[in-house]
Amino acid sequence: MKLRLPNTYVLLFALLALIAAATWVVPGGRFQTELVNGKTLIVAGSFHLIDAKPQGLTALLTAPIKGFVEAALIIGFVLIVGGAFAVLQGTEAIDALIKSVARAHSRSALVRVAVIPVFVTLFSLGGASFGMAEEAIPFVLIFIPLALALKLDTLTGVAIPFVGSQVGFATAFLNPFNVGVAQGIAGVPMFSGLGYRALCWSIATTVTIAFLMWWAARIKRSPELSPTYAMDQERRKTLDLASFEAFTGMSGRHRAVLWLFAATLLVMIGGVVKFGWYIEEIAALFLVMAVAVGAVARLSADEFMAAFLHGARDLVGTALVIALAKGTVILMREGQIIDTLLNALAPLVASSTPVLAAQKMFAIQSVINFFIHSGTGQAALTMPIMAPLADLVGVTRQTAVLAFQFGELTTPIIPTSGITVGVLALARVPFGQWVRWMLPLQGLYLVMALALLAFPAMTGWVQ
Repeated sequence: MKLRLPNTYVLLFALLALIAAATWVVPGGRFQTELVNGKTLIVAGSFHLIDAKPQGLTALLTAPIKGFVEAALIIGFVLIVGGAFAVLQGTEAIDALIKSVARAHSRSALVRVAVIPVFVTLFSLGGASFGMAEEAIPFVLIFIPLALALKLDTLTGVAIPFVGSQVGFATAFLNPFNVGVAQGIAGVPMFSGLGYRALCWSIATTVTIAFLMWWAARIKRSPELSPTYAMDQERRKTLDLASFEAFTGMSGRHRAVLWLFAATLLVMIGGVVKFGWYIEEIAALFLVMAVAVGAVARLSADEFMAAFLHGARDLVGTALVIALAKGTVILMREGQIIDTLLNALAPLVASSTPVLAAQKMFAIQSVINFFIHSGTGQAALTMPIMAPLADLVGVTRQTAVLAFQFGELTTPIIPTSGITVGVLALARVPFGQWVRWMLPLQGLYLVMALALLAFPAMTGWVQ
């Protein structure tokens, strides 16, 4: 009998019930706080016990709706940005860009060599900028035949869009769904620390490309070494490249849409850096982008609204996760046990150096990612605890956000991830076979994450 974990919503509600029960046995506590440079920080060593306020059944059942109210700004932001990106994807401009590069593979030896670096970079950029995750799933059906045509294997065809987008998501520098939300909750200026995050993304993407290039060279020499060799042989018998050859290239509208998207990202960076834009302004910017993209692509009002509502509807589940996660914080706050838990966690994370403390935070986030693998939901659940915990253990909140991000590097190998399971089912690749193949790359990600957390922890990284 296989062990099957409950879905995210059941886990979060169970956590709500557990927290409500905990308020009856965990003593209340409080730290003193002080205002430093406009931020409220915890004073280390100031913890003292106070009377707890046990939370009953009524508090438990009303926590989710209270979570909706307190997280309304973040939830609205997620729904609007999700709708805007659905309009962008509805223009097929991104799909056209991918197919345009794919078509060139049969015409140039240079392109054939550059296929892995170019496509992994594109998908990684998608994850790093607009949170591409589930959107990468359909591209598996394009890249498996492309990989087989290039004398590679199914695993490479899966990894280019899937691992590429996931590593970009985990090391993102502009992703509003994990970086933006986490920084907002942690009280850190939105999209600050852009330079170092861009460096982390570059390194992680390069590691991914290097691994796949090494694997590709090995498979070209000895195809039988691939775990999917038998499957690949059968697939090659029915290989059809017509979908690539039928593509006639990007239209002027596609190019205009992509330029609008690039301009939006540049305006967002400028607004955040120069004018201190926050969630409201960024949501408004993406709403303007959606309208402009719809106009350029000549979408009718009905087509525009259908795409926008489809994108927002796809993120209703994320909104529920955020509300439930916020509800856990509300129960702990009203039960007055947050500071007690922080005081108990601090010795587990605290270390002789801030570097080890940051790396322990990364380990904790990696474990949490196994159970809660929604980037936005995980930020809503963990950052209210991790941000003040960072103050106690001598790590900046900026570094705590980075540790949270890196925790998502395990997503490609966790069976609780709907994206992972969905991709492998579509590709007909057994989960165990995939994990064994991914383990060396996951080892590289682990070493990379630990190393990249060292510098900001040692230097007190803020901006």
